[in-house]
Amino acid sequence: MNQQEIAPLMSERRVSLIGALLVAIGPVSMALFTPAMPELVAAFGTTEAAVKMTISLYFAGFALAQLVCGPLSDGFGRRPVTVAFMGIYLAASLMALFAPTIEILIAARFMQGIGAAVGVAMSRAIVRDLFTQDRSARIMNLIGMILAIGPAFAPVIGGVTMEFFGWHAVFILMVVMGVSIVLVAIFGLRETVTRDLSRIRPRALLASYYTLFGSSYFVLCSLIIAGTTGAIYAQATILSFILIDRVGLSPTAFGASMLAQTGMFFTGSVAVRFLMPRLGAFGLVPIGLGFVAIGSVLLATLLRLQEPSLLTVMGPVGAYAFGIAFVMPAMTTAAMAPFPKIAGAAASLTGFVQMGSGLLGGMIAAWLGDAVVAMATVIPTMGFTAVIAWFLWRRLPEPVQPVISPRERIEPPIAQ
Repeated sequence: MNQQEIAPLMSERRVSLIGALLVAIGPVSMALFTPAMPELVAAFGTTEAAVKMTISLYFAGFALAQLVCGPLSDGFGRRPVTVAFMGIYLAASLMALFAPTIEILIAARFMQGIGAAVGVAMSRAIVRDLFTQDRSARIMNLIGMILAIGPAFAPVIGGVTMEFFGWHAVFILMVVMGVSIVLVAIFGLRETVTRDLSRIRPRALLASYYTLFGSSYFVLCSLIIAGTTGAIYAQATILSFILIDRVGLSPTAFGASMLAQTGMFFTGSVAVRFLMPRLGAFGLVPIGLGFVAIGSVLLATLLRLQEPSLLTVMGPVGAYAFGIAFVMPAMTTAAMAPFPKIAGAAASLTGFVQMGSGLLGGMIAAWLGDAVVAMATVIPTMGFTAVIAWFLWRRLPEPVQPVISPRERIEPPIAQ
């Protein structure tokens, strides 16, 4: 029986739903929190810069943990590593809920980032364990569609929750999310790799990352992902201060305004769903990068020519997000495809570059000081980095897709 005849451990729909839930925990935890950021300045009697650290350190924990959780899952398995890291997320959420000082809250957010990091790495690794090529891209697209729903409504939910119940209630919602994912991992996630502790020995880990960093194909794919999706995370450190402090929106209105970003991403994902059979996943990438470039140019110019408004900020952000939906399925699949035996490490490193770029963008934004200037500078730079990386990537030869024998993975005879 060849590889194509073997039914996967889980169906495409099941993998898509679980993958979306896993990958959503990171951005939803961020989106729920952002409407409360200006309020926390007064609540803790601290500075705006200190509150921004709750986002920056969240990114730092998220990015650094990416380098650990993926390789660990290559050795111990996807499910136990998911449960362990979500346990860290739960503990951090409780710590944040009862934080007496801004310093404790910053530390809790850092730990939250560490725990939430497992979602991105595991969702991508599980997809690579079971599917490749356009089938993988189709699942990534469906994960993106489902993923858009959570962050779309999370700022609204966060804003309403904060206004009616206070900022503490936001972390109660995160505790509930963490418990839900642990239950899904225990009862709904099938293990997709065999336990092999030799994969997590220091020499093996170094060899895995050496292989990945030594691949121009992988590095350029990661830069494209970083310049597109990474910009979303960088924006999170800026947008609330622009739209609430400069434009004058309430926390609830800010949450509603974020629908321009997530709504356009969802719309783009639906469009990709219809266009992929005709144009192919990789044929959609230049279209998406075109929208990213448009959003970048508009942000770089409009925010420098006039006082920011809801339209001049969220219009370009929406165009940027629409383009990301066209880029992510193909480029995530491309980054993972050549490395089936170290899929966890590959997923971790793409996540690290993605979140690391968001962290770097947020740090540069904080250094620039003025949130509007930062938005007009940092996000366009990231967008054009992605475009340049794509022009370089498309000149490279496509690597040979390795075939995994049935003995190298766990495969039951029927899909669940």
